[in-house]
Amino acid sequence: MEHSPGFLRVVSDIKPLITEINIDQYLLINSEQTPFILIDVREDNEWVKGHLPNAIHIGRGVLERDIERQIPNYQTHIVLYCGGGFRSALAADMLQKLGYTQVKSLDGGFRAWCERLLPIDHGDTD
Repeated sequence: MEHSPGFLRVVSDIKPLITEINIDQYLLINSEQTPFILIDVREDNEWVKGHLPNAIHIGRGVLERDIERQIPNYQTHIVLYCGGGFRSALAADMLQKLGYTQVKSLDGGFRAWCERLLPIDHGDTD
């Protein structure tokens, strides 16, 4: 998908303010069994087509409304992902503004995961 210049500008502006990790860094965190919550912020229709194992789904459109009920501890380690890393970057910025202190965005998102032929779960399991 080709993104609009304004959207790309907004994402570019917030990227220096957040922590991004790549797939290798995510796999390392996961292998170390570091406790974290993986959140898929894509749309419902994207989620049901496939998502990363052990992810929960909180769509970007309802994240600010629902996050505190689902994750009330602001020090919880959270990894966010979307299709390519832009929406999750925006979501990471918003969670930081809400007071969450341990938030990371998965650069490359679901597409990068699939390009590596890593396992995915299917269906609505949240």
